[in-house]
Amino acid sequence: MSQGPDNRRDAAAAAAHPADIEEIELELFVHAMRRRFGYDFSGYATASLRRRVNALCQHAGVGRVVDLLPRLLDESDFLRQALRFLSVPVSELFRDPEVFARLRADFLPELASYPRINIWQAGCAHGEEVYTMAILLKELGLYDRCRIYATDFNDQALDRAREGIFPAAQVPRYTDNYLQSGGQGSLADYYHARYDFIRMDRALLDNVIFANHNLVTDGVFAETHLVMCRNVLIYFARPLQHQVLALFSDSLVRRGLMVLGTRETIARAPVSELFETLDAGARIFRRTARAEV
Repeated sequence: MSQGPDNRRDAAAAAAHPADIEEIELELFVHAMRRRFGYDFSGYATASLRRRVNALCQHAGVGRVVDLLPRLLDESDFLRQALRFLSVPVSELFRDPEVFARLRADFLPELASYPRINIWQAGCAHGEEVYTMAILLKELGLYDRCRIYATDFNDQALDRAREGIFPAAQVPRYTDNYLQSGGQGSLADYYHARYDFIRMDRALLDNVIFANHNLVTDGVFAETHLVMCRNVLIYFARPLQHQVLALFSDSLVRRGLMVLGTRETIARAPVSELFETLDAGARIFRRTARAEV
């Protein structure tokens, strides 16, 4: 007796490897995010994206990725929850203090020759690095001529960054980082403690503009003298890394600076020939020429 179309489909599904099914479900989720909301995660590293989507499944109380789709498509508030799990807002004040020590001593003073300085803090998450940069610029006497564009694709993260509220339990680590970076005073001068939290001094935001910007889909929005994008590219697959690096290259003035995370590189990117390495360990690069039109 021959099998009908429905029976053949059922048999094929039963024979499919569980890993293949998981991959298909993840692809459906990525497609739904792009088609319904315009958020494109197709260029993200698969293993990292799968971990975050699985965490979303746990939070949502569903057993499979495919079970997220009805909620994603039908519940207006579920997108905010999804974006919270799909972004990676993990940082701390003066994280990798040796990087900021090098910027403080050797590279940021070069920007003093510009009457106005534009800094792009891409993927700012909850804002720890925005406040770090503001403190650094104040101590170098550069803050008043600076404009910091702090961007992220996650509006909830941007709201948290604007608030500038962090756990007081992290203050010893933050303080140690600050001192190792060459801090000239006391970190306590830049925050107000209340109960179990600290709130960063609001004056640090005087020259900061927070904006929603998606590195995957949005283009250059300003000519910049420094791009800070640390520990974001590690979550992207290589083609998307190269795309974003080209975006940064296009936004930088000649001899502008770019700082990446300590596990990130431009070595295989097509735009690598447009940069010179100033500090390989700290991942600090200088733009040497304008791209050909």
